[in-house]
Amino acid sequence: MRLTLQDALDRARKNSSQFQASVTNAGLAREDRHQALSALLPTVTYVNSAIYTQSAGPIGTAATGVPVIFIANNAVHEYISQADIHEAIDVAAVQNFRRVSAAAAVARAQAEIASRGLVVTVVQSYYGVAAAQQKLETAKKAAEEGQNFLKITQELEHGGEVAHSDVIKAELQMRDRQRQLQEAQLAFHNTRLDFAVLIFPDFNDNFELADDLHQSVALPTLEEVQQRAARDNPELRAALQSVKVADHEVTGARAGYFPSLTADYFYGIDAAHFAVNSEVNGRKFSNLGSSVVGTLNLPVWNWGTTQSRVKQAELRRTQAKRELSLAQRKLLAEIQSLYAEAETALNELAGLNRSAELAGDSLRLTTLRYRNGEATVLEVVDAQTTFTTVNSAYHDGAVRYRVALANLQTLTGVLTTP
Repeated sequence: MRLTLQDALDRARKNSSQFQASVTNAGLAREDRHQALSALLPTVTYVNSAIYTQSAGPIGTAATGVPVIFIANNAVHEYISQADIHEAIDVAAVQNFRRVSAAAAVARAQAEIASRGLVVTVVQSYYGVAAAQQKLETAKKAAEEGQNFLKITQELEHGGEVAHSDVIKAELQMRDRQRQLQEAQLAFHNTRLDFAVLIFPDFNDNFELADDLHQSVALPTLEEVQQRAARDNPELRAALQSVKVADHEVTGARAGYFPSLTADYFYGIDAAHFAVNSEVNGRKFSNLGSSVVGTLNLPVWNWGTTQSRVKQAELRRTQAKRELSLAQRKLLAEIQSLYAEAETALNELAGLNRSAELAGDSLRLTTLRYRNGEATVLEVVDAQTTFTTVNSAYHDGAVRYRVALANLQTLTGVLTTP
């Protein structure tokens, strides 16, 4: 299986429990908004009940002169089968819908934050595997160079051109390169396993990566980063929506001082017989009818509970404004910091590339000079060490630049790729 960075990102989004948790929270917030909106709209309920009441005399009704003991009921046998259209007009409910809507926006922004953070993780792991593979190739080449250099010193010793100490130094160097090769193999194996856990739902290490670690990737200008960050930064958007949530909480708490109105419209049966029509004293009439009930609730006294809720909401709003101010300052600082990191990594990458080329040439030429008796064994050993160190730094520099670009996309939402 050959994977590109985009393939890895798509798989990680499906496999990451942390990212999916943020998506789930956004979905839950969206459903909360739907429920809050539904609470503002009229509801229809079909009510069915039967009431049996002890009478004060023979079975009858209040209409025929035989009262029931429980005067709240209309008859000894009362059957109710009605549709109820209910509507509540409440300032608190309206503010709750607005608060939940803003909370849903916060949840969406947090899901976006999680998505962009996952990109950084995947980029770091993806190019970490690529760099580990490149380091493994360098270690193999260094081990081969160490083995070849040992053969050269042995041949020169047999010819009487160098001392046995050169052979000893070459063998020590060769064995050190072999240990470095084993460590590079282990590091490559472990980074592949970590990457596999990140992107696959089941264990699978049968894959290879597209070799684009050292492909040229342009760095956007600082002005572009600033414009995109100001427009598309999810942390700032979440902080703004959190302030809106707090504002609606304050208004909703203050709604406890205001009256609320409910209205119910009933249509159906409310009679002594469970039937559409009834007959009393030889006269037929319909049991179907309608009624309207309006209720106005006026808050009078609740021991300061409403006032306490208002104070709580105002405290939360003040804190939300502080966090918004902090998010704005952090955004300005992060733009400068992350862009400087990416710019520095890019500038250093060109120098590291040139250093890697020079280290390879230096190793080749120093080995030739040693064969011709113009260099010492220490110069060759130093050239080999420099070759390994510089190549490793070159691969690490490429990973650093890719991760720096990924960190920039946490602010802008755009990942710069080849």
